[in-house]
Amino acid sequence: MKKTYLMTAIALVILSDQITAAYNYAEALQKSIYFYMQQRTGDLPDDNPVIWRADSCLKDGADAGVDLAGGYYDAGDHVKFGLPLASTITTLCWGVYEYRDAYAGVGQLDEVLDAIRWGTDYLIKCHTGPNEFYYQVGDGKADHAWWGPIEVIEEVMSRPSYKVTTDSPGSCVVGAAAAALASASVIFKQEDPNYASTCLAHGRELFDFAYTTQSDAGYTASTGFYNTYGFWDELSAAAIWLYIATGDETYRDKAEYTAGNWPRQKDTPYLSFKGTHSWNHMNFMAQILLARATGKQVYLNSIERNLDWWLPGGGITYTPGGLAWRSKWGSLRSAANAAFLAFVWSDDSLGILANKPEYRRFAERQINYILGDNPRNSSYLIGFGVNSPQNPHHRTAHGSWYNDINDPPVSVHTLIGALVGGPDSGDSYNDDRTDYISNEVACDYNACLVGALAKMVALHGGKPLADFPKNYFKPADQRRDEYFVRAAILSETPTSIEIVTQLTNRSAWPPTIKENLSFRYFFDLTETYTAGLTVNDITFTLAAHEGATLTGPFPWNDKVYYIVLDFTGAKIYPGGRDQCEKMANFILKAPTPAAWDTSNDWSRQGLTEFPFTYEPIDLTGKTNYICVYDKDTLIWGQEPPRK
Repeated sequence: MKKTYLMTAIALVILSDQITAAYNYAEALQKSIYFYMQQRTGDLPDDNPVIWRADSCLKDGADAGVDLAGGYYDAGDHVKFGLPLASTITTLCWGVYEYRDAYAGVGQLDEVLDAIRWGTDYLIKCHTGPNEFYYQVGDGKADHAWWGPIEVIEEVMSRPSYKVTTDSPGSCVVGAAAAALASASVIFKQEDPNYASTCLAHGRELFDFAYTTQSDAGYTASTGFYNTYGFWDELSAAAIWLYIATGDETYRDKAEYTAGNWPRQKDTPYLSFKGTHSWNHMNFMAQILLARATGKQVYLNSIERNLDWWLPGGGITYTPGGLAWRSKWGSLRSAANAAFLAFVWSDDSLGILANKPEYRRFAERQINYILGDNPRNSSYLIGFGVNSPQNPHHRTAHGSWYNDINDPPVSVHTLIGALVGGPDSGDSYNDDRTDYISNEVACDYNACLVGALAKMVALHGGKPLADFPKNYFKPADQRRDEYFVRAAILSETPTSIEIVTQLTNRSAWPPTIKENLSFRYFFDLTETYTAGLTVNDITFTLAAHEGATLTGPFPWNDKVYYIVLDFTGAKIYPGGRDQCEKMANFILKAPTPAAWDTSNDWSRQGLTEFPFTYEPIDLTGKTNYICVYDKDTLIWGQEPPRK
């Protein structure tokens, strides 16, 4: 099936009524695709440009004896939900199918294909047998109860794998995966025909599995997060994409049969039209593709009934600033999705030609609202435009080390290209990560936006940023200290000193589990030797501690020595109070006051009496004179000079 286009005369009418370009749409497209790089999981490529992300969850699937590493984290959490992921991949493929030349024209085709392939590779892994598909990794409730970076999550909780089978089916998610792989086979056919064939083979088999079972009885782990709302729309989407991929009319017939089971608008004889494409409503996409495949009026009417409902006066709520506002949940996502569908239909010769310009105007207005043409004069695409959000509801981007959504107050990393949930029906928006309705981000939120931005590039042009994304990372000298010691004097006498310490890992570039950390406490024994004693007359005692050993003393220079508090074997990582900090108390003691003076001790500098607070944002007691090492490599602090 080939796309059909408007006759030249209609195209000229549309072009004459274009909205003036207000933004660099190529930059917005570039960043909206880049968002997916920040959501990747698994074994990241060596040239991964996201410097605050690292490999994660390489053991996914191990509980079931399969390799399920890879794919995308769903949103600001760390669960891999199969249904929204499959819908996301299908939607990204659809955007390439419609606007491939626009992507290529601004150097973003390879980038979007790479984003798609990262998802399809994972979906192929999940298809472990003809009638077996792993649709989720991670427990939603456990995951959402913890606030920390993904790179350390395997130390905090298990990540169970969930599958559907013939005996425990899930036609919704299997059908969605079939649609994703079938659509991928279409767009990869030109660049990589072998990979396209692989995708198609899996898409066919998954469709047969879903179409035969026609049940969601086994799709249970996602309940409360991504519930099943029926499987007919996913089956239709899969079937029509398989028809596009193969030309086999059997798939077109099955797409029509399943479409006959789509929901009807309440109190009307019409197909449901008060909504738009989303992870749980793939029928809005399928009816456009079915209209092209069949030319049937039932689909044409339903498409335009839906788009007309989105227009001003059509029935949907509009904010004072012009946003077509459907729901508080992902208000911008819905508008972007409707905009993409409006763009696609405005380019097609089917339907009522006189309506096409208004559909296109609607789409442009919604995209421009997202990018900054709104009462706040602010972008809702993070890292783009003016005053974009700073605090999305996203654990790893936030950079917390303490399992606390409020600390640090401002997110450490810029989640470039992420579309936030959006404003309320009065255009008000609260940039607060605890407000997950307004500030949630998700893979499916960006999917239609990417395609719509490609169309905006086709209409208005633009230029992607050079050397992106290097200029968006905070320079090393402006980042928070990741590894250090906090210390205070617990007690001090004329012959001894007891010090309490916390060795801290607040890493975020990227978050890292450390198992070989130690620190050195340097002290000067000039007075000891002057009194006729030696280092052998000083005692060193490890008191209360959390996994430390004390070794030494070791000579540094002249009369300066150090002891080592070694936490090798203790995993220290930014996962909470007990995980990010390890405590150790130690005592240095001399036999007589004449042999003891701490005033010249290097590591004693600046220490105050206990207590210092244990508040996570507090840095009381942080000292540059107690040096931290990863194995034998100095990673924090200033060593005494060598004489």
